[in-house]
Amino acid sequence: MQKDFHYYATYCAAYLAGYTHDECMEICYSAQLVDHCSATLLRKIKAPAEAATTQLQLELMDIKPDIASLQNITRIWASFHFLPADLYAVRKGAPKMYHDKYRLICNTNSDLLVETVKLAKDKGSPAAGIAMHVLADTWAHRYFAGTPSFVINNTDYYFYELVPDGEGYTERPVKFIHNPSAEDDPENGVYVNSLHQNSEISVMNLGHGRAGHLPDYSYARYKYLPAWGDYEEIVKDNPSDYMNAFCQMIYALKYLRGAEHDFEKDRYDTAAAETWRERIKEILEKRQTDACEDWKKLGEEMSGIGIVDFDIGKYQDEYTNASDKDNTFLGRFTAAAIAQKRMVTNRIYKSGNKLAGVSVVKNRKKGGSDE
Repeated sequence: MQKDFHYYATYCAAYLAGYTHDECMEICYSAQLVDHCSATLLRKIKAPAEAATTQLQLELMDIKPDIASLQNITRIWASFHFLPADLYAVRKGAPKMYHDKYRLICNTNSDLLVETVKLAKDKGSPAAGIAMHVLADTWAHRYFAGTPSFVINNTDYYFYELVPDGEGYTERPVKFIHNPSAEDDPENGVYVNSLHQNSEISVMNLGHGRAGHLPDYSYARYKYLPAWGDYEEIVKDNPSDYMNAFCQMIYALKYLRGAEHDFEKDRYDTAAAETWRERIKEILEKRQTDACEDWKKLGEEMSGIGIVDFDIGKYQDEYTNASDKDNTFLGRFTAAAIAQKRMVTNRIYKSGNKLAGVSVVKNRKKGGSDE
């Protein structure tokens, strides 16, 4: 997903969940910051490197394909953008190396998502925003994995966009090009993707890079044949998935606010969104690569207050000048990011999978040992 959903749509979901305007701004800011909090940024403000929630393209290009680097990639992308759905999934006859990557495939409504949301409980707006980023991405990034893998993430010539045509859809082959300076052209079905590399561990095969930004566009409907799925056709309906993501965020945020006593899988607060459902549907289905203005306008209509755009430098001076950095906004954000990364990495490691490295999580009970 992009800023239109992580920032403005998250604001809307938070407002419908009962938060004040200022709280909504903190939550959506944190959700968007997940896509910017790189090692480069953390070095600039002298914050813990472990708090990185993304990696810049230049950072990825400079990474050597050694075990430690690949584990760091997986820790970041699996924890925040491609949350694994089933760490104990079984593929009959598959070797362990394949199993480990297969088990990192992202999908919705997992036990790990429940842990992610509950981990943010009573931790404030930054933790809530991080959890909403992770939740939303499970819908956009489902069927891809947050680790470099040609066999899991590659796409082939069978990739069709389903373009609305009256009461049905026209199947149009997607033309993928690798030109980083080019822009996607939805009108003609031309999209930019990562460079084809048949190396299993190439960063070009990380996440949905081979499918370009199609998973990030709310209007997109497409079908393809992933190798991990025995080349059976998968159809992605982003407008429907993004609506589910929006309503699930409302429910999750109500839980974090204390208006719901528990957070359970496969529950969506459609009632809270009902008044705005048709407007939201129009935004989601509009064929545009950037829906920021539409979501911003909707959020301002909901609250009656102007929504300022995302400013990556907003909290940096507060953090760098503070004697007690832990109690600053970015201090709380980095603490929540580290907790999320440690939790996910620990769960991956406990499943017998070392692709994300080793991690221990302190038992919260006094006197408890590490898990």
